[in-house]
Amino acid sequence: MPNDQPDETMVSIPIEGHTLEGNLTLPEGAKGIILFAHGSGSSRMSPRNQFVAQVLSKAGFATLLFDLLTQEEEQIDIITAELRFNIELLTTRLVHATDWITKNPDTKGLNIGYFGASTGAAAALSAAARRPQVVKAIVSRGGRPDLAEAGLRGVLAPTLLIVGGDDYAVIQMNESAFQKLTCQKELLIIPGATHLFEEPGKLEEVTAAAKVWFKNYLLE
Repeated sequence: MPNDQPDETMVSIPIEGHTLEGNLTLPEGAKGIILFAHGSGSSRMSPRNQFVAQVLSKAGFATLLFDLLTQEEEQIDIITAELRFNIELLTTRLVHATDWITKNPDTKGLNIGYFGASTGAAAALSAAARRPQVVKAIVSRGGRPDLAEAGLRGVLAPTLLIVGGDDYAVIQMNESAFQKLTCQKELLIIPGATHLFEEPGKLEEVTAAAKVWFKNYLLE
């Protein structure tokens, strides 16, 4: 596995008349790629997702951090906060990005996994239900899987739900969704962590668990 941080390439993903911008890392010899679906009011510049992506790319996984909304839509969402909870829109964008990965010459042979945060986790689960033969593994960080309720039973990919131990409302949402998932699954509650895992060492715990999950299921 490479030890140095792989180079990052800017990519543009055409989706339904729009263009979504992304950052692609492709370590030499990578067999799997992880698409990041960010959460409410966030973007591919999220320092938390960037941290996780850097660790995973150092472990040999390709990663794609991309914006689920266009720049114009992000400006609207900053004011209205309406698009970040439009799970249908976010899911459709993620499905299109997944299809792009399967056709891009540099990535089309890679196993595909999702890392979703907050509402992005709902999009990841819903998209996985729409591409059950393509998506091989899912990790949710502080996610809202309850917002993907209609698609939960269609998820085939092994799914890890990670929640902070002090994020009480989200724990209940994840416990409820966990019962509806019929795939290989695990619910990991990290003691002492709040919703954004900002406490010292907590995001590192998330990342370590995600790395193990993807090694176990994405590279099969």
